[in-house]
Amino acid sequence: MTRRRVQLEQQLAKLERMSAAELRSEWDQLTGRPAPKLSPKLLRLAVGYELQAHERGGLSRRSGQDLAKLAAATPDGRSINAGMRLVREWAGKIHVVTIGEDRVIRWNDREWGSLSEVARAITGTRWSGPLFFGLKTKEKAA
Repeated sequence: MTRRRVQLEQQLAKLERMSAAELRSEWDQLTGRPAPKLSPKLLRLAVGYELQAHERGGLSRRSGQDLAKLAAATPDGRSINAGMRLVREWAGKIHVVTIGEDRVIRWNDREWGSLSEVARAITGTRWSGPLFFGLKTKEKAA
């Protein structure tokens, strides 16, 4: 194993012991931007990605352009497509829902009839599944 790789692995392991304030500081130092408003768990993942990107070169230009296009797209009314992974943090836990090639919704090793059923199982209250998972935005009152 190369010395640089060992150093990277040590830096990544160090993230597990960092406080939220230390993670925000690390983000600022790595990116030159203020840290996004994320839970410490997600910020730890984001800082880890940035460390690896600095060491290994990050995304290709094409991938960066594709992601920028996706980020600029309006999420209102987006439909679910085969192969999608929807990620949502709730009560400190990260939930990942996958849409299979057969368009079946899967979460927690189980098949679900709708995203709203999954959102209800996660939160214990009625939610619009597409709203909960960020596929559409809530309409603002006029």
